[in-house]
Amino acid sequence: MNELLQQWGYFGMAFGLGCYFFAAWLQKKCKLSILNPLLISTIIVVLFLWFFHVDYETFDQGARYITYFLTPATVCLAVPLYKQFQILRKNALAILAGVLAGCIAHGLVIGGMAALCKMEPILMVSLLPKSITTAIALGTCEELGGITGITIVGTLVAGLMGAILGPALLKWFRIKEPVAQGVCVGTASHAIGTSKMLELGQVQGAMSSLAIVVSGLITVVLAPVFASVFG
Repeated sequence: MNELLQQWGYFGMAFGLGCYFFAAWLQKKCKLSILNPLLISTIIVVLFLWFFHVDYETFDQGARYITYFLTPATVCLAVPLYKQFQILRKNALAILAGVLAGCIAHGLVIGGMAALCKMEPILMVSLLPKSITTAIALGTCEELGGITGITIVGTLVAGLMGAILGPALLKWFRIKEPVAQGVCVGTASHAIGTSKMLELGQVQGAMSSLAIVVSGLITVVLAPVFASVFG
């Protein structure tokens, strides 16, 4: 199987996209939040690699091309933000305060858990940037001397948690203001959570998109501080 995949260099990309479209169709048909397309497609790919004994490096030869679209896709989130610019200007201070509070709380939780569980410093710094977009998270992890693989997994889990549990948590805590909803999920769950906010409304999607950028910038500044304090 590995030799066959090496001959077809784009198999990883084609298979990954096929799994995602199937998972998106499945969620649309079943209408269950737990059937998040990214989660389901990831499980299918992992099972495929395990069942057919395919090396990840071989599969990634074609699948890596998908990552080239990561940055353009993130930039496209600026479109709903532009459409809701008036709301942004009106709530700029509250949005900034909310994102800052979220970033500080995240750093304290990761640092506190690291101290409580006696976690190795390299593991802690790998988890510090998990709630920001992958492009910024990987750069931050490398600067802190962390393990990028752990950061990627943490980022994926944070995004999926926001997409799957975000709406339920907002309802549970009675957060009904669209701006607050977007800021909450965008700060904690980056682009994956933002995709769910876009389903709730344009305002939520726009504010979540803004939170991605602001939380990324704040985390780049605060992550070294938390790393030095708890490391």
